[in-house]
Amino acid sequence: MTTLSQEQHRGKHDRNQRWARIERADLLARYSELHTQGVSQRQAAKTLNVPRSTRQAWRAYQENLDECPTVVAFFQSVPGLAFLHRFVIARHVVCVEMGACGMRLVCLLLKLTGLARFVGASYGTQQQGNRHVAEAMVAYGQEESPRLAREMPPKEMTMPLDETFTGGLCLVGMEPESHDLVLEHTAPARDQDTWNTLMAPALAGLNCTVIQATSAAAPGLRAYVAPHLGAPHAPDLFHVPQELSKAVAAPMATKQRAAAKARTKAEETLKRVHAHRHHATEEPQQRGPGRRPKVAASLEQVAQDVDTARQEHHRLVAQRVQVTRSIRAIGHAYHFVDLERGVRRNGKRIAGDIPPHLDMIRTIAQHERLSESGLERIEKAKRVVPKMQATMAFVAGYVRKQVRQLGWAQPASYAMHAHLIPSYYLDSIGKFIFCHCSVNS
Repeated sequence: MTTLSQEQHRGKHDRNQRWARIERADLLARYSELHTQGVSQRQAAKTLNVPRSTRQAWRAYQENLDECPTVVAFFQSVPGLAFLHRFVIARHVVCVEMGACGMRLVCLLLKLTGLARFVGASYGTQQQGNRHVAEAMVAYGQEESPRLAREMPPKEMTMPLDETFTGGLCLVGMEPESHDLVLEHTAPARDQDTWNTLMAPALAGLNCTVIQATSAAAPGLRAYVAPHLGAPHAPDLFHVPQELSKAVAAPMATKQRAAAKARTKAEETLKRVHAHRHHATEEPQQRGPGRRPKVAASLEQVAQDVDTARQEHHRLVAQRVQVTRSIRAIGHAYHFVDLERGVRRNGKRIAGDIPPHLDMIRTIAQHERLSESGLERIEKAKRVVPKMQATMAFVAGYVRKQVRQLGWAQPASYAMHAHLIPSYYLDSIGKFIFCHCSVNS
């Protein structure tokens, strides 16, 4: 593969350059060896077949570099150039391909470290180098995937599926345990036939069986999974809280902010009335017999308005907290292990935990007279619940099947179901949450 240091735009003065940087560094080292042996420059030029003027130009270029001579000597040597090439390529693999830094940060790194004196640090140069890195990674994957597929042991796996639109429609399928992309291919459409056309050859060489697929509720994806993969479809949890948040949480937040402003406005009005009353007390006004002061009547009305605004604000805060708790509880219920108690959940708990929270959210939405579109979103989320319950039942049944295949006696089997599996499950969830929080922070 061409090194990044070699991928630089050539000007009109070096279009006929015959020596690569590694070869140039080797020739300079051999020049120095011949010079120490007492060989003249002219004789060394004939021996190495390099014009003496070319050698002098190389040396002048090194001497004009604005850097420590020792550093220049290292990075212009064969070992130094090899290290520089590996370093730049590694930055592209780690920061651009594996991470999300982008090439501009790679360019900035080269400039801040002073390596821009020895390697092209412009965006165009690094873009060309990154293209070679990406092509090499694709070629390596095409070579290694068949070999690894032949050697892989039989495996049952869940297949997350998704459709991305960065740079055009792309269909993606991933193995979640290893994070390996089984499928990543551009597509003209996202219907079930297109999914099958691309996924079938991707799975053909793998010694694996897809026992479950999880994805969004896109019609093409749902239509593809059962007929073609022969596996149940597990709905993605993300879309249920998203629909509920748009339907109820966001409108409730808007109403709460309006109530907070109304409360603040009423309290400010009460303060002004108090100040006016204090001023009126210092300068009493004439009024008819038996008539109450206007300020007092106004004070009572404003105080009542403040009390009403506070009660309304507190009520909306409590309602919004209830909605947030219910949405969070739905996420907790989409586990076959109780996250609070750390025990396996049975079929009745799995089937009955989610609907009450949805009913609570719908009751609040109706009481607050939210929009019809919000109520439709709640119904859309509610239609996913049976699939969520079926997914939990499938997972629980699959776990029982795996434990049964071990052939263990009842005490060991019970310990596996009651203690080992829940603890391992909670440990996996904890690691996922820790990694997610670390990335977000």
